[in-house]
Amino acid sequence: MRNLFCIHLSIPVFMIAAVTLILCLYAPQAEGSVRIKDITRIHDTNELDLLGYGLVIGLDGTGDSKGTQFTMQSLANMMQRIGVTVDPGQLKVKNVAAVIVTTRINSNARTGDRLDATVSSIGDATSLQGGNLLLTPLASATGEVFATAQGPVSIGGFNVQVEGGDKIINNYTVVGRVPGGAQVVNRLKAKNDPNEILLILQSPDYVTADRIARKINVKYGTMSYVEDEATVRVVVPDSLAYPNDRTRLLADIGAMQVNPDQRARVVINERTGTIVAGEHVSIAPVAIAHGNITVSIKAMPVISQPEPFSRGETVVASDYQLSVEDEPARVVHLKETVALADVASALNKIGAAPRDIIAIFEALKQAGALRAELVII
Repeated sequence: MRNLFCIHLSIPVFMIAAVTLILCLYAPQAEGSVRIKDITRIHDTNELDLLGYGLVIGLDGTGDSKGTQFTMQSLANMMQRIGVTVDPGQLKVKNVAAVIVTTRINSNARTGDRLDATVSSIGDATSLQGGNLLLTPLASATGEVFATAQGPVSIGGFNVQVEGGDKIINNYTVVGRVPGGAQVVNRLKAKNDPNEILLILQSPDYVTADRIARKINVKYGTMSYVEDEATVRVVVPDSLAYPNDRTRLLADIGAMQVNPDQRARVVINERTGTIVAGEHVSIAPVAIAHGNITVSIKAMPVISQPEPFSRGETVVASDYQLSVEDEPARVVHLKETVALADVASALNKIGAAPRDIIAIFEALKQAGALRAELVII
């Protein structure tokens, strides 16, 4: 199996908080096998995202304000449907919030099954804590309703305001979930073809697709073909076309183990200073020069007082002093290597901060020295 190693580089950066770089790389050991069902999905399992507009009631004064017109209009429309006519302009309730409700349904869900729903405020409500979602139809992009949602909203946090305007906030309080709150009312039809099975790779790759097809053909004969880098087509023979036999075939294929191939890829998250490098990433021979320029600006208070017995006022101004420190560049030579731990160690020795290391990897890609796909998220 492939083991994941993480290297933590904690380097303080001048004038800002210390940033931690986590360089994770796969150390190639013995090839590991995984089940086909862990790296593919069956195409005949259809899925749809559902969306609806609803109201959350029962809030403790943390709902939408009167200025949120669509909330007041929606509340007036709901009251009218139950026989109470009100003027939206006269409503001043603060315990109601307009929300968007989302969930996902697949063809395995039957009528009456329960799904989790996510509730997100779209007005100026400050918290959905303690609220209850009213009955909300959930429809697909075509407008067909597949489920309805209703129930208490769980936000997993709290929002408290104390005297003096201070606030204590735990977690995000304007987005919550209704566990099991969506009920399926219309079943989504599956794309089921009894004569073939389409295996869709989660990470498209021709090598992995070819290994899957070969594995199936070794046991069942020539019945699977690589359609493209993301699809393996399995032709079901007539002897296995009956539902029970087809189910056993699917279970057997899913339990088969193959060695998936992986592309050389380096993923960078600039917001958190994280680099994740996979197997097969290599560095060409290259020289790297690194230096820092530090600009420091200090504000010195200057007090100006008026002449005695004059009507002037004492004025406090600031005098700014600017200093620039240019650190000599340090050069490191890297030989061709596939061990990114050596690269991280070399960059650490020249004093490169985590943000600098990210910039160096980007420069290596532009120079053609990084033999991998660079993904920035």
